[in-house]
Amino acid sequence: MKKKIFNELTSTCVPLNIENVDTDQIIPARFLKATSREGFGPNLFCDWRRDAQQNLKPEFPLNNPVYHGSILVAGKNFGCGSSREHAAWALVGYGFDVIVSSFFGDIFKSNSLNNGLLPVTVSEAFLHVIFTRIKDNPENSLHINLEKQEIGFTGDDHTEKFIIDSYKKLCLLNGYDDIEYVLSQKKDILSYEEKFTHNF
Repeated sequence: MKKKIFNELTSTCVPLNIENVDTDQIIPARFLKATSREGFGPNLFCDWRRDAQQNLKPEFPLNNPVYHGSILVAGKNFGCGSSREHAAWALVGYGFDVIVSSFFGDIFKSNSLNNGLLPVTVSEAFLHVIFTRIKDNPENSLHINLEKQEIGFTGDDHTEKFIIDSYKKLCLLNGYDDIEYVLSQKKDILSYEEKFTHNF
């Protein structure tokens, strides 16, 4: 799965106004047999999206053509439960670049950042505003600025700051994974080694 450079994003949203969504609901355990990160997207929320005959449930938000975009807005405590990284793979594979919630499971949050998926934590009050505005008009778009760590609706001064680890922010802004970050410091590392060697 190729890492993407992330700076700013403007997109409509898919609302999932459900709290305590765990990683088994995001990607059921029976789909975890694959050894590659690819191919998990079609099975995202499979048991909620499909009935026993594997037909799409029209009432589920991801199946509603009114809702679309690369931002998933979820209820409080999204990504709780087991530590499976496949949950982040499935969300990225489906086409989401950002997940917005008022609280994320810690391991899910880390897995997301490691896979180029930005989890944006907002206040419960602001999350309520987002859900309300999407319900009123599904074409309302959110704008996320990672450099400024700011989220808000386009054409609106109502914004909110969000917190992100400075190292993970740097990686997202440059499309780095951990190894690529180390390689980006190669010049400084070699310079340090040269000075260290000369001192001895």
